[in-house]
Amino acid sequence: MQGYLDLPEFSKIDLSQVESQLDELLAAAREKIAQLEKLTDPGWDNFLYELDAIDDQLSRFYSPVRHMNAVVSNDQVREVHNACLPKLTAWYTELGQNHALYQHTQTIAASEAFQAYDKGQRKSVEDQLLSFRLGGVALEGEQRERFKELAAELSKLSTRFNENVLDSGNDFRLNFSNAEALDGLLQNSLDLAKQTADEQGEKGYSLSLDFPSYYAVMTFANDRDLRKQMYSAWNSRATGVRDEKWNNASIIEKTIALRTEKAKLLGFDTYADYSVANKMVDSPQQVLDFLNDLADRAKPAADRDYQALEVFATTEAEIKIEKLEPWDISYYSNQLKKKLYDFSEQDLKPYFPASICIPGMFEVTGRLFGIEIDQIRDADVWHEDVSLYQIKDKSTGELRGAFYMDNYARSGKRSGAWMDVCVGRMKKTDGIQLPVAYLTCNLTPPVGDQPALLTHNELTTLFHEFGHGLHHMLTRVEYAGVAGISGVEWDAVELPSQFLENWCWERESIDLVSGHYQTGEKLPQQLLEKARAAKNYQSGLATVRQLEFALFDMQLHQRTDNPDAESVQQLLDAIRQQVAAYQVPAEVKFQNAFSHIFAGGYAAGYFSYKWAEVLSCDAYEKFEQEGIFNEQTGRQFMQAILEKGGTQKALELFVDFRGREPKIDALLRHTGLAA
Repeated sequence: MQGYLDLPEFSKIDLSQVESQLDELLAAAREKIAQLEKLTDPGWDNFLYELDAIDDQLSRFYSPVRHMNAVVSNDQVREVHNACLPKLTAWYTELGQNHALYQHTQTIAASEAFQAYDKGQRKSVEDQLLSFRLGGVALEGEQRERFKELAAELSKLSTRFNENVLDSGNDFRLNFSNAEALDGLLQNSLDLAKQTADEQGEKGYSLSLDFPSYYAVMTFANDRDLRKQMYSAWNSRATGVRDEKWNNASIIEKTIALRTEKAKLLGFDTYADYSVANKMVDSPQQVLDFLNDLADRAKPAADRDYQALEVFATTEAEIKIEKLEPWDISYYSNQLKKKLYDFSEQDLKPYFPASICIPGMFEVTGRLFGIEIDQIRDADVWHEDVSLYQIKDKSTGELRGAFYMDNYARSGKRSGAWMDVCVGRMKKTDGIQLPVAYLTCNLTPPVGDQPALLTHNELTTLFHEFGHGLHHMLTRVEYAGVAGISGVEWDAVELPSQFLENWCWERESIDLVSGHYQTGEKLPQQLLEKARAAKNYQSGLATVRQLEFALFDMQLHQRTDNPDAESVQQLLDAIRQQVAAYQVPAEVKFQNAFSHIFAGGYAAGYFSYKWAEVLSCDAYEKFEQEGIFNEQTGRQFMQAILEKGGTQKALELFVDFRGREPKIDALLRHTGLAA
């Protein structure tokens, strides 16, 4: 069947009508569900397909609004989003508790026809049954109603958590009349600060908590007091320091309490047990064993990293200090890196203009997976920074999908980087609806006449999110519930994204993504060798920081009590004592802005980054052995992993590609932690 794109029309979204339009869609959906409940012979076409079609219609309607709330947030968008969210939450809770639909699905799973289904169909049914169980279908009476209340309240808390982080960050500005106070910042960072001030109607220079601004100060500003001020501002987001209305402490308390109650209603001991029920891992203890083992390997390296930095800052640096503090770490780390490797991240920036990096990344993936990517001109988008692209099969010209890129930091945009689903792939009566993705970053924007110049870290972020996007867009699956990233265990979903980052380090691929913004010169070999030599600089510190987050997340969600803000902090402090190489000031409340676990999909799942890194490093090792642009190996990865979506268990797909189960050896080698 022919594939087609069904793109949102952002310019035609009337925010004043969204809520009433959603009400109409939900009313029609409930009528359709009532008809499905009465089926006497449920099967794929008359039941499961129809459920997918209902979900697809609601998702396509609301995904643009949900996305706009994250990238062009304002009072009107937020008001509409917050009015609609409870209605959608209630809808999905009803659906998950619908006995008739559950029984129909059980009937299909027990039927002879089920045995003739292909792997994708069977996995879709199995996932649906698990979703019903985790959605509270077995609950009755008061417990059933309480589960609905919990779902609604948790949804509100998640939204409010994100809003508080965004608002408290946007509220911060530091204005300077001249550049003397910003001594040490590179010219492009000064230009950005000047541009920010101009946009705010201020004279001089303005610093914000947008990541490019924050990173520049923490890494290059010679004024130690300024670094401390920015550090404190960043780490006091959503703590109530600037305004108590933005304090997330009580939201964390309520969220943990309600998640625990929800898990216990479903018969789980803890929320962590509930969370791993649909992941690759078997138990929270398996996760903790994995994390603690990695901590044992990384902690000595982290201690050495920190001690070396401490010695440098107090005895060797040009501007010496008596004691190394957390707000000094990025600043002196950059200087020590320069001393050890004659290299700084900034040395690479002129060679990575976005205008070269982005098409270069498309060329890299084109060679790997036999695809070509072209911009769709005059696209209907939500902001002038946004571009729309389509993906085609290089050999046949077949259209595979499309994606929006929204790359640069700006006010009103959530921090971080992510991929989100705009439209899912699904076989319909009129053809195959092709997948569409949102790819969002907060890269350093163009400043004045100078193009956007990326750090190598930003280049890696771009590749990471594009890996997620390809997982969504290159799927060949025609069943919505297991197409793309749908149905993929959460602790495997980072495999394609982390996997693609490896091409940011290879000579062959660097030649495709680099070109000096003034001369066009490719990144010199000497600079690349220095970057590679410095790749695992402070990898011990970086690893234990991620382990700190993952251990905190998992142990917090293993609690069976209702921890208050003080005990949450005590838990985090204890984990820091175990794994961290240095301690942070008591006033640092990192958890209050930890959106991944309190307002994202990573609750009792943050370990997924490290878990999937084992998979990604092991998968990339095959390319190291057979050639990083080996067409056959690239096609194997695409066919075994990217195209299969969630049609099989992630471990099965990995074994199909690698020929064996994953090993940790490649991760330890890639991060410099191998014995």
